[in-house]
Amino acid sequence: MRVQLGRNFRWLWSACAVSTYGSWIAFGAFPLIAVRVLHSPPFAVSLLEAAGLAVAAVVAFPLGPWVEHRAKRPVMIAMDLIRFVAMASVPIAYVLGLLSYGQLLVVSVISGTASIAFTAASGAYLKYLVRSDHLLVANGRFEGTSWVATAAGPPLGGALVGLLGPVITVMADALSYLLSALGVLRIRGGDVAAPRDRATWLRGAGLLGGWRFILRDRALRCLFLNQILVSGLIMATVPLLSVLLLGQYHFPAWQYGLAFGIPALGGFVGARLSARLVARYGRHRVMIVSGWLRSLFPLGLAFVHPGIPGLLTVIIVEGLLITCMGIFNPIYATERLQRTPVDHTARILSTWSALSKLLQAALMAIWGILATLTSPLVAITMSGVLLLATPLLLPKRIHVSAPEPAASAEDVRVA
Repeated sequence: MRVQLGRNFRWLWSACAVSTYGSWIAFGAFPLIAVRVLHSPPFAVSLLEAAGLAVAAVVAFPLGPWVEHRAKRPVMIAMDLIRFVAMASVPIAYVLGLLSYGQLLVVSVISGTASIAFTAASGAYLKYLVRSDHLLVANGRFEGTSWVATAAGPPLGGALVGLLGPVITVMADALSYLLSALGVLRIRGGDVAAPRDRATWLRGAGLLGGWRFILRDRALRCLFLNQILVSGLIMATVPLLSVLLLGQYHFPAWQYGLAFGIPALGGFVGARLSARLVARYGRHRVMIVSGWLRSLFPLGLAFVHPGIPGLLTVIIVEGLLITCMGIFNPIYATERLQRTPVDHTARILSTWSALSKLLQAALMAIWGILATLTSPLVAITMSGVLLLATPLLLPKRIHVSAPEPAASAEDVRVA
């Protein structure tokens, strides 16, 4: 039986979906602009991604408490409008002949920071909007949408780049944020905001509260460490796979697109199966099995070779990996929301996202150095070996599904 989550959830889902599609359509646009329009050197292109990610994560730390004490829908709308203005400035500057590398870097930081704040606000609002026993279904729908966008967005963006250039894809991304803001505006009903405690803020707990809460809850701590290490080690190999497949193995662009577009459909399948598997086998068992498999498959990339066999290897390995991620991610996202009090949700989500992005940026830089000292394939293999140990951080059965600590609804809901 299909779970009905209501009209307001559909508007929130639609708003997040349209901005997700916009982001994936513009995937890789900034590096392309840096190379083809601004003629930036390779180091500057790498810096554009890593520095933008890291600075956005640092700036986002104080945003958690700020988001927490405000109604979430206005925050989401504001973050969408900020991203719209930032992204739209790129094609405007290009037309005026004023586009620079510095502007790309600033836009990357602003957009990344606003995205972290939007994610924190939307996660907190989802917890308020959807019943606790329906969160897994809701997270599964978000996860499935994300993977479909991952599969469809880059080919669409590539076609736009081929026809009209990379600057047009940035404009498409900007418009997606405007549409997202309009979708959030359509949501009706109440909102949620935590009461402000000025004394707590002055003691610095406002900034560190999310981190402290994650560390105190053993299951959250285990999930946090597992998730940021897995995502960091996987993301560290993405640029290296590009160098390996496009540079050393000379894959055509269309084969490279297939290598990452087709496997993303596995994420959609996994997200659709997640709630059914949990209903049949239990949340903990499905989390552990999918968590272990998610960490085993990346080692298969060590066996990638040139030609069609190498292409098939990448598609199979990435397909199995992403299918397991599609199953695991809604479960861990639901566990995280259910273990988080409603008056701390925004702070914890922003802390989680910021620290994850910081680690990703650091590991990208470290793995770039490893690849330079050895080779891209050796560095990718080292990441796969380290991933084998990450499931040991998953929470034990006794710590899963503990009662959720929460403030009373009257303390946090606003009209």
